[in-house]
Amino acid sequence: MKERLNSILSDGKIKIEKAKTLAELQDVKASLLSKQGSLAEIFKEIPKLDMSVRPEIGQMAYKLKEQLTSLIDSRREEIQLKSSEIKDFDFTVPGLQPSAGALHPITQMCYDLDDAFRSMGFEIYQEKEITSELYAFDKLNFPPEHPARDSMDTYWLEGYDSGKPEEKICLRPHLTGASVRYLQTHKPPFRFVYPGRVYRNESTDARHERAFFQYEAMIVDTDITFSAGKIMVEGILSKVFGRKVSTRMRVGFFPFVEPGFEIDMNCLVCGGTGCSVCKNVGWIEIMPGGMPHPNVLRAGGLDPAKYTGFYINIGLDRLVMMRYGVDDVRLFHSSDLRFLKQFN
Repeated sequence: MKERLNSILSDGKIKIEKAKTLAELQDVKASLLSKQGSLAEIFKEIPKLDMSVRPEIGQMAYKLKEQLTSLIDSRREEIQLKSSEIKDFDFTVPGLQPSAGALHPITQMCYDLDDAFRSMGFEIYQEKEITSELYAFDKLNFPPEHPARDSMDTYWLEGYDSGKPEEKICLRPHLTGASVRYLQTHKPPFRFVYPGRVYRNESTDARHERAFFQYEAMIVDTDITFSAGKIMVEGILSKVFGRKVSTRMRVGFFPFVEPGFEIDMNCLVCGGTGCSVCKNVGWIEIMPGGMPHPNVLRAGGLDPAKYTGFYINIGLDRLVMMRYGVDDVRLFHSSDLRFLKQFN
């Protein structure tokens, strides 16, 4: 029996080596390892052997099966490799340089802002995209009847769109609610930024999207002046655009700031002459800003008699439009490679 096993191994090696195609190799495998193959006949005879030699022959047979299987697999790889080679191919010719990807322009702008704020000592903060009515509205001083709470503006999660404020769950409509979480979990003074995607249930046009990016920054300390916040805005924009950018501040109302302002910059798409992006006024709103409302500071666990600060929420998509002179924000969210490749 040992001689038969050795013979099967030696003959099998020769047959495997002689196989030139996958079909021939499959025939060899069938002759050796199939139910009607040479090795199968051995396994059928093992139970008839004397008990004294049966374990040894059984181990030899199983080891032989593993050897033949390994040899067949190796030969299959060799045949496949040779069949994939191209005849008369010059392997010394340099290959083609693979095309490299690039950051999305909004991502690149976010990283540039991160660098600019880090240079001013700010911390980068992140939070989840799912929030509650408690943090999206109540802790930001939104009155109970404010229209932003309606499903016409905010995406409420089905099954979680009623109940107490902490039980009502929605996609975050802005980043400011998470800023309150930051105030609650850190010790003052605060100097942090918070980038991320937000969601609004509104019609899309050249200046608006349902899912877009914001970039929030907040300073809270015992002695922060409004002029310091204005200087911060102008300094950040100058770093992002590499030159001084004209800005203006208009009085605006937002529940979470007091006083509040609309901060505009000169439209860089048209150079201030007027276009569809700036509604032909030469200016485009890029961020709300102002001093955090005392009720927001209280929600964050701070005493408004002791602490004050400055807050801005940058419309990141619009800032990218200004950088590249793009007149339709929807292009950045279209996944159109013909458009995105321009920023490689």
